[in-house]
Amino acid sequence: MMNFFKKGKAALFKLWKKSEKSSEEEQSNDINTTRFVVLDTETTGFDYTNDRILCIGAIVLQNNTIPLHHSFEVFIQQEHYDQATAKIHGILKEYVLDRPTELEALQHFLAFLGDSIIIAHHTIFDITMINKALERNGLPKLTNKTLDTAVLYKKTLLVSHLLERKDNYSLDELADKFDISKKDRHTAMGDAYITAIAFLKILNKLRSKKELTLKQLFK
Repeated sequence: MMNFFKKGKAALFKLWKKSEKSSEEEQSNDINTTRFVVLDTETTGFDYTNDRILCIGAIVLQNNTIPLHHSFEVFIQQEHYDQATAKIHGILKEYVLDRPTELEALQHFLAFLGDSIIIAHHTIFDITMINKALERNGLPKLTNKTLDTAVLYKKTLLVSHLLERKDNYSLDELADKFDISKKDRHTAMGDAYITAIAFLKILNKLRSKKELTLKQLFK
């Protein structure tokens, strides 16, 4: 692993091209054998241009299990800091002493991610923040396929004019709906874990209606 990081950006571009090729090819339709990476980012704010990623947390989901020893967490070295958002995520300026640079953190993350399908809640925010960080470091955007639990959850709801359906469902609402502990809410690893459990619950609901394939999740 260390040899990979010593090779620098050349190795990252090779990894990115492999991921791009895999994303373009027809993937297995078997949800169970597919490697998903469920992720969450904690950031200094919600401005894609000016704010920065404080932490990336990610876990693997495969064969309907979450092997916690296959997890990833990195706190990123940075100049930007916002005391207001620190009240939410709890990451203090001196919380972690040995933080890698943004580029080093991205290197570790890309190696962990590979060509897996990304799952997140409100995926567009996390992916855009990561892509902005990649752009700042002269790297291409992610090419991995993505799934959003906020969108998938709505597929489990009954369609009826008698029932009110919201345009957006928060991670807190999904946790309450599926009785998932919110003990570590607003930490990258905690939110990634809640999202992973919610995803498995959503799969179970969708499977109760009909046989489910990977391709159907993207429709």
